[in-house]
Amino acid sequence: MKASVILVLAFISSMSFAAGKLPLEKLKLPPGFAEIPNARSLTQSPDGRIFVGTRSGDKVYMIENGKASVFAEGLKVPNGVAYKDGKLYVGEIPRILEFNVPAKVTGPQKPARILPQTFPSDGHHGWKFIRFGPDGMLYVPVGANCNICETGTEYGRLYRIDVNGTSKEEVAQGIRNTVGFDWDPSTKDLWFTDNGRDLLGDDVPPDELNHLTKKDEHFGYPYCHGKSLKDPEFGKKDCAQFTPPVVELRAHVAALGMRFYTGSMFPAEYRNSIILAEHGSWNRSKPQGYRLTFVQLKNGQPVKTEGFIEGWLQNDKAWGRPVDVEVMKDGSLLVSDDEAGVVYRVTYKGK
Repeated sequence: MKASVILVLAFISSMSFAAGKLPLEKLKLPPGFAEIPNARSLTQSPDGRIFVGTRSGDKVYMIENGKASVFAEGLKVPNGVAYKDGKLYVGEIPRILEFNVPAKVTGPQKPARILPQTFPSDGHHGWKFIRFGPDGMLYVPVGANCNICETGTEYGRLYRIDVNGTSKEEVAQGIRNTVGFDWDPSTKDLWFTDNGRDLLGDDVPPDELNHLTKKDEHFGYPYCHGKSLKDPEFGKKDCAQFTPPVVELRAHVAALGMRFYTGSMFPAEYRNSIILAEHGSWNRSKPQGYRLTFVQLKNGQPVKTEGFIEGWLQNDKAWGRPVDVEVMKDGSLLVSDDEAGVVYRVTYKGK
């Protein structure tokens, strides 16, 4: 079995991962070990099972004891997955599905119900990252249905819904396309990544790491990008009226999944700081991204932003593209890769 298609949870035994040191394409594994084509969003159940969404396929996978199986199939771009109270929620483009998760999964499951809240069916930025917040609500983004445009009242927003009711509430706007968010374990504030617009050149605008401090904040799209860059087509408003990003990331790195690292396995500087996945640029003359990035926080403010794991990009060609990260109970870190079709497990063993 080729490692470019399937992979058991790979161990990177220290943080000193060096480019070219992990020839995954040479690994050969038994059938059934973590076969996750187009691995995207990650979530986990309390008993340690991992659920993996996909974007180019129609399946959601489950990893249990290092082996992968199809949890559900026949779905429409099931990128987003979130687990709560014995149920798995799957975000398709126009809707959210609820699945019961039995103690023993013996084959593909059928949805128990479709949640009553609906979303646009546009494919452009229509795939979803979903996640439960500290308030017990499920947070669901709706990306802009364009590269750059005034989105009206439905797109470019983040919503939260009650999975046990019918409520659907807008939380924030002016967001082009967020495919990753998490809550500060200390303050419970929401942080999220956002992808900048295309076709302004190699180096602008930046991708963003944003911090929501109050409901209904506007984060600038399509009028302003980064902290102060007015859009050449839509920059008709003063950027000072919008909430700027906390961190301007490099242009076109396609920042996707992010988590606060809450484990104790990694060195102390990582705890309660952010690790995010840069999926990588498709629209830049010299590619960049294709890495994990570490944003160290102190007192809720970023003090350092640097590469955490690099090496997926070799000689301007990418053999892997990280999508999402998930902190395990033991403090290790899972990383999904939709290019190689694998899920990695990052561990730290000290000096």
